[in-house]
Amino acid sequence: MTELPPTALTATECWALLRSDTLGRVALAAGGEIDIFPVNYVVDADETIVFRTAPGTKLAELTIRPTVAFEIDGAVRADLFSVIVKGEARRIEDPAEIAAAAELPLTPWIPTVKEHFIRIVPSWVTGRRFTPGPEPEIDPAGTAA
Repeated sequence: MTELPPTALTATECWALLRSDTLGRVALAAGGEIDIFPVNYVVDADETIVFRTAPGTKLAELTIRPTVAFEIDGAVRADLFSVIVKGEARRIEDPAEIAAAAELPLTPWIPTVKEHFIRIVPSWVTGRRFTPGPEPEIDPAGTAA
């Protein structure tokens, strides 16, 4: 059986995949703990990621330590992909920026008030594409055949 290794995605491919989705996960590390939160998001025109949040753990952790990782996974035709963005998250506070963010196609999925807009400014974007195949056979010694 031929195993196809993952292939690296270009930055352009990563941004195209990020633009094609609306659900991601943001990973935060504050106080020695790592938390991962699902968020609905949009990619803004300047290749930043914007999401909304309410007061709580996520907003508090972003205030303590704004360095974050953001990730999406998915499938396009027969290929699987994973895209990871690392960067700095900041609450949008400028009134003009808030007004612009409010115009983005970004509404909460559940009926809660999420009045805080967060922008992730990327410092690093990477992705990989995987082609699924059959599960490898295991020989009696416990190694892939």
